[in-house]
Amino acid sequence: MGSEEFRAGMRKLAGGVTIVTSIDQDGRRCGLTATAVCSLSTDPPSLVACVNRASSVAAVVEASGVFAVNVLAHEQQAVAEVFAGRAGLAREDRFAAGDWQHGAGGAPVLAGTCVSFECALAEVKEFGTHLILIGRVTKTHVTPEDDSPLIYGNGAFLTTTSAPQAAA
Repeated sequence: MGSEEFRAGMRKLAGGVTIVTSIDQDGRRCGLTATAVCSLSTDPPSLVACVNRASSVAAVVEASGVFAVNVLAHEQQAVAEVFAGRAGLAREDRFAAGDWQHGAGGAPVLAGTCVSFECALAEVKEFGTHLILIGRVTKTHVTPEDDSPLIYGNGAFLTTTSAPQAAA
């Protein structure tokens, strides 16, 4: 199977839009838009984030040992586009989009998200073009508003159109 066929298939797999951020030893921030993030364990609280090993985020997270996963609300599409590189901005200049604070561990946390997770890097696995970051969640910032998450699927940003229903 070719990579184009695989990409076409993966476009059908919708995912929540996140911005994975970190900070280097000189205090410079970096971040990228990602949909390859999922929970791993509740004990200990942990998650997985997959980032391209060629990205600045990959190198910075490995060196600093901290990162944050910011789960975007539907009205934060413009921020997602900036961190996806669509605005052509340099690494630090991307942070002009949105209201960013330094988290307890130093990684940038975005205000107004559905939720943000601050993580300590527990392990890194290399696979193909990507690094699999396993993060132990050290702090969770849940926004009290009932915001719909921003979703990406079929090559476009999407939002949910109905209120979530409790599982049976």
